[in-house]
Amino acid sequence: MHAWLCTEPTGVEALKWTELPTPAPGPGEVLIKIEAASLNFPDLLIVQNKYQMKPALPFVPGSEYAGVVEAVGPGVTHLSPGQSVACLSGTGGFGTHTLAPAALCMPLPKGFPAVDAAAFIMIYATSWHALVDRAMLKEGETVLVLGAAGGVGTAAIQIAKAMGAKVIAAASTDEKCELCKSIGADATINYSRDNLRDALKALTDGKGPDVIYDPVGGDYAEPAFRSIAWRGRYLVVGFASGTIPALPLNLPLLKVASIVGVFWGAFAKAEPKANAAMLGELVQWYGQGKIKPVIDRTMPMSELKAAYAHMGSRGVMGKLVMVNP
Repeated sequence: MHAWLCTEPTGVEALKWTELPTPAPGPGEVLIKIEAASLNFPDLLIVQNKYQMKPALPFVPGSEYAGVVEAVGPGVTHLSPGQSVACLSGTGGFGTHTLAPAALCMPLPKGFPAVDAAAFIMIYATSWHALVDRAMLKEGETVLVLGAAGGVGTAAIQIAKAMGAKVIAAASTDEKCELCKSIGADATINYSRDNLRDALKALTDGKGPDVIYDPVGGDYAEPAFRSIAWRGRYLVVGFASGTIPALPLNLPLLKVASIVGVFWGAFAKAEPKANAAMLGELVQWYGQGKIKPVIDRTMPMSELKAAYAHMGSRGVMGKLVMVNP
């Protein structure tokens, strides 16, 4: 097997395409032949030693991937060789093969392409957990999605629309706004040009959004929160801008609004049965055509460093997926 090996987390340039012995699965593990692996923001942070999870060195990055089970370890009964699966295990995806905990593998129905499967779990599980479980989104409410053209943003648009909400998508370019409209957004705001608060006031007749989905943080967090509706819910999903905002606590007081943390990974570990049920329903939604990952582009696994550079340029819309021949 071959894989992109990180021997020191000093950045993408330190990764090396390395030949390694193909491992045998241990108890509770499966060996997966990787067909596709998506690139996520944590995959950049982890090779820079900036992510909260710090794997032992050396390691293979690549948190989310899909492929075919080649072998199963002792105690694995729900998966078998030849079965297609998707997995989000945190590491291991940027290679030709990997060992994965069987408990983290999601069996795929026939007709679920590996490229879509590799771009599925993180964005849809995060957005479902945020909107359904944490915000308790109701039909007819208005959702503002910040960073709406990114992976989790596009997933949030689709899930909110499937639940009968009105969606306002905010993004940094007209091209990204057009993408958001094409997947169901009712209105868009180009926040590199438009005043966010003024635009939200106009689009909601002064009421403000009931739910704000924020995977970005940074400078737009406070003006977005100042626009929130009475009893609104502000979802803290992540900080893709690199800056963790500090919100004045008088703002939730004045609007009787809630600041709600969203950490899908912790939810999956703490409530595995609820998480499994959620993933099962999301797979059904995919089969029904309600949701489908937006794929910016696919690139050969050998071009991983170029893919990292593209992601770092903030030019990705949806998900970028690496594929093996």
